Amino acid sequence: MINWKEHITIDPNIHHGKPIIRGTRMPIEYVLGNLAGGMSFAEIQQEYDLTEDDIRAALLFAQELVEQKQAIPA
Repeated sequence: MINWKEHITIDPNIHHGKPIIRGTRMPIEYVLGNLAGGMSFAEIQQEYDLTEDDIRAALLFAQELVEQKQAIPA
């Protein structure tokens, strides 16, 4: 299992403090949005020069964030 903290960083001076893939300016919201939109890992890796672990780290970050938040029924 990978540690997302090794792949994701938050810097208030980059993308207004949104989480990005470390060593890039790629916000994880773009990675997640592309996955949700149907892009494969391979397509995202090629398009944005990311590793499979970078993509998995974005998913793990999102999972941890969801686990920390309380769901409010609509």
